[in-house]
Amino acid sequence: MIENITVVNLKIQGNSNRPEVDFNAKTGELVLTGRSILENTLRFYEPILDWIDTYCKNPAENTSFHLKLEYFNTSTSKFLLSIIEKLEELYSGGSDVKIYWYYVDEDMQELGEDYRNIVELPFQLIAFSMN
Repeated sequence: MIENITVVNLKIQGNSNRPEVDFNAKTGELVLTGRSILENTLRFYEPILDWIDTYCKNPAENTSFHLKLEYFNTSTSKFLLSIIEKLEELYSGGSDVKIYWYYVDEDMQELGEDYRNIVELPFQLIAFSMN
């Protein structure tokens, strides 16, 4: 049996190449915003995947992953799928999990549809514009 695990929030400030990360363990609101065109994708996403693993041991009552990326490169796509698959496991275990995929253009919409077809959990596509 897992003891109560305290998960701290995860915040990473974004820039023109790196997305902003705002994961709130208490509310279950996980938000990734901006662009992800990193040179060392593993170094950036590995701590995020570790955080998700810890979070899934003691999640909030409701978990919402808001993916608001205007663009990401191929190496990022692998890590995004890993995050979504970890959340799918949480959902399969009986937790309330929803994915919100925000897209700015047709290409990002199609990618969202591809991801939605890979996993089995509530997955909503939402059009938006970057300010």
